[in-house]
Amino acid sequence: MTDAERKDQLAANLARVRERIAAAAARRSGPAPELIVVTKFFPASDVAALADLEVRDVGENRDQEAAAKAAELEALPAAAGLRWHFIGQLQTNKAKSVVRYAHAVHSVDRLSLVKSLSKAMAAEQARRAEHGVRPRGDLLVLLQVDLENRPAQSGAGSSGRGGARPEDIEALAAAVSAAEGLELGGLMAVAPLGADPAEAFSRLMEYSAELRRTHPAAGMVSAGMSQDLEAAVAAGATHLRVGSDVLGPRPPLM
Repeated sequence: MTDAERKDQLAANLARVRERIAAAAARRSGPAPELIVVTKFFPASDVAALADLEVRDVGENRDQEAAAKAAELEALPAAAGLRWHFIGQLQTNKAKSVVRYAHAVHSVDRLSLVKSLSKAMAAEQARRAEHGVRPRGDLLVLLQVDLENRPAQSGAGSSGRGGARPEDIEALAAAVSAAEGLELGGLMAVAPLGADPAEAFSRLMEYSAELRRTHPAAGMVSAGMSQDLEAAVAAGATHLRVGSDVLGPRPPLM
C-alpha cells in the first residue's frame, strides 16, 4: 500500500468514527466528546498522516514506542500541534521519559506515580532551562479508576488493566492537586471485560460528579473505545480513546 492509499484509508476510517460519535452525541445534551486516536503499534508515518487529517490528539501506551514516535515527528510541521496522551500502565521509572513528550497521562492510579511524575516534571523544567528551551506546561493528569466491582484490596486496583479503587480517588486527587507541575484533569476508566459498558460508565460518571464537588475543574472523563464508544458518549464522556476502528487491525509484532 502506498502512503497516499494508506492516508485515504485512514481518512475513510476516521470519517466513519466521527460519524458514529456525532450520531451518539446527537442523542445527549452538551458538546460532543473529543477523539483521541490510539496509535500504539502503528508507525510514525500513520501519526503524520493523521496529523494531516487534522487529528490533534493521539494516544500511546508504551513509553519506548511513544518517545520514539514523538522524536521522529518533532520537526514535522503538520505534527507541531499534536498532543500526546499516555494511556497505558506506567512504571515510575518511566516518568522522566514520559514528561518529555506527553501532554497528558490518563493512567495515574497510585501515590508513588504522582510523586514520580512531579519529580520528573521538575527535572524536565530544569533540563529545558539549562538548554535554553522554554518551559513546558503542567502535565495533565487523569486518575484511572478500576470499575471491576471487586472487594477492596491493598494497593492499586485489582484489575489487570490497572486503576485505583473508587474509595481512593479523593486522596489521589488531593495529591495531584498539591503536586508541583501537575494539573488534575479528571478520571479515566476501561469498561470491564464481559460487563455492560453502559452500567460501568454510569458509575464512572458518578465518581466524576463526586470528584468535581471538591475539584470543580477536574471535569474530564476519558472512557470508551472502538467497541463501546456509543455507551461512553451516552454516559457523558468528554474524551474517547479509539484505535482499531481508525487504524485497522493491529500489525504483527516483530
